[in-house]
Amino acid sequence: MAEFNLKDLENIANKQFIIDYLVDHKIIKEQNFLDQLAYEKKLEHLQKRLNRLQNKIITENKRVLVIFEGRDAAGKGGTISRIIQYLNPKKLRVVSLPKPTDEESTQWYFQRYIKELPNAGEMVFFDRSWYNRSVVEPVFGFCTQQQHAQFEEDVNKVEELLQRDGIHIIKIFLSISKEEQAKRLKERKTDPLKQWKLGTLDKKAQELWDTYTYYIDKMLKNTHKSVPWVVIKTDDKYTARLTAISYLVNELCTENKEKYDESLVTVYK
Repeated sequence: MAEFNLKDLENIANKQFIIDYLVDHKIIKEQNFLDQLAYEKKLEHLQKRLNRLQNKIITENKRVLVIFEGRDAAGKGGTISRIIQYLNPKKLRVVSLPKPTDEESTQWYFQRYIKELPNAGEMVFFDRSWYNRSVVEPVFGFCTQQQHAQFEEDVNKVEELLQRDGIHIIKIFLSISKEEQAKRLKERKTDPLKQWKLGTLDKKAQELWDTYTYYIDKMLKNTHKSVPWVVIKTDDKYTARLTAISYLVNELCTENKEKYDESLVTVYK
């Protein structure tokens, strides 16, 4: 086995140094470890870029709204958590609104979301959004067909107005195969650390798969006129995270574009 020298010992507290040492000296050869290492390195690179981009957003008083939608268990929460992991928490918010109260149900549909829009120098992430009315609500009968149709007509106008006012909107939809979703939902049922993720509606995701597909397809077709949708396949959750974050970086920056697996991405515009 290779030996450490005195110079190496000075770096012993550096986790990355130890990992590099083990790999370079072929002490660890397992492909799974090497794949995970490559993922962690790419993720760290992207997180550093996001940190710099956030500083620019703060300095220039920009307003950024990132909308995450997707099928149940597609990885919205995990992706958002990696995005914000090293960002300034004072200048970002993650918004995941519960079902409307009785009072909110009597208001203009967009009203409770409008209150959550980003202020100057702020990034806001919607973990589900007003697009509940495009998919979840009609799937479960929480709105009428007329309300659904009216929303899909209005949302393009609302997003156009928000953009004209200076808000940069990015819309990401995370897709997943029926088989992979079934696997992840099963894990949520049996893993005590994941059971909190399993909501009442999630339990119907497989049973209502085709109904979800119908409304998702309608949403992507009807609501990209002002802001494009990017759809990312997430069966490989690690590659999907890197792809989503790379896309986000590219949307926020005009130079040094990040490369990602384009076969996982479909853009509706």
